[in-house]
Amino acid sequence: MIRKIIHIDEEKCNGCGACAEACHEGAIGMVNGKAKLLRDDYCDGLGDCLPTCPTGAISFVEREAAAYDEKSVQENMRKKMRNDHTAVSHTGCPGSQMKHFQHSQESPRSAQTQTESQLGQWPCQIKLVPTNAPYFDGAKLLIAADCSAYAYARMHEDFMHGKITIIGCPKLDSIDYSEKLTQIIQNNNIQSITVVRMEVPCCGGLESAAKKALQASGKFIPWQIVTFSLDGKILE
Repeated sequence: MIRKIIHIDEEKCNGCGACAEACHEGAIGMVNGKAKLLRDDYCDGLGDCLPTCPTGAISFVEREAAAYDEKSVQENMRKKMRNDHTAVSHTGCPGSQMKHFQHSQESPRSAQTQTESQLGQWPCQIKLVPTNAPYFDGAKLLIAADCSAYAYARMHEDFMHGKITIIGCPKLDSIDYSEKLTQIIQNNNIQSITVVRMEVPCCGGLESAAKKALQASGKFIPWQIVTFSLDGKILE
C-alpha cells in the first residue's frame, strides 16, 4: 500500500540517537552509528521522531510500505522492556552510551580530600536517558535544571549525592518533558523525586512537567521543589 512514512537521510544523521529514543514504536534503531528505519510496519507515520532530530535528517515521504501493525509493535516493545532489565546494548553515539557509576557511601561532607563527582549515571539529559534503565529501579530521582549546578556551588554534595540525576532546560530543548518523565515514573520503582530549578520563569516548565508526570503516573511518591536564585541561594 502507498502511505506516509518517515525517511532518514544518512548523510545528515549525526548518530545522536534522539530519534530512536523518541520513537515509541521501536521503528528506528541505531545501525553502525546511524539512525535507520528498521521495519516499515513499526512506523505509524505520526512523526514523533521529527522534532527531536537536531540535523533535520528525518522527513516524511509517501511510498509503497507495509501497513502499520500495532499488534506486532506492542509485542516488540514488551520484549524490549524485558531485555532492558537484563541487558544493555548500544550501537549509537558514544556520548549517549548508558553507564552506571558506583560512588563511596560515605557522605561527601565528611571527606577530607577533594569531593568526587556524585553523578550516578550517564547519560543525564532527560532527552537521552532510557526510560527503563536499570539505575532507575529503586532510585531517588533528582530532576535538575541545566543551570542549577553552575549557580549552586554544593550541588553535588547537597543534592546529587545518593540520587540519580537527570537534567534539562525547557527553553533550550523547546519540548514538554512530561511524557518522558511519566514513563520513567510509571516503569520504575522511584522512591522520591526532587526538582531543582532556577528562579527564572522558563524553569517553571521543568517544575510543571515533573508535577504533570507524577499526576499522570498515578503513583504517590514523596516529592519536593527547590528553587535557586541567580546568585546561588536557596529560595524555597
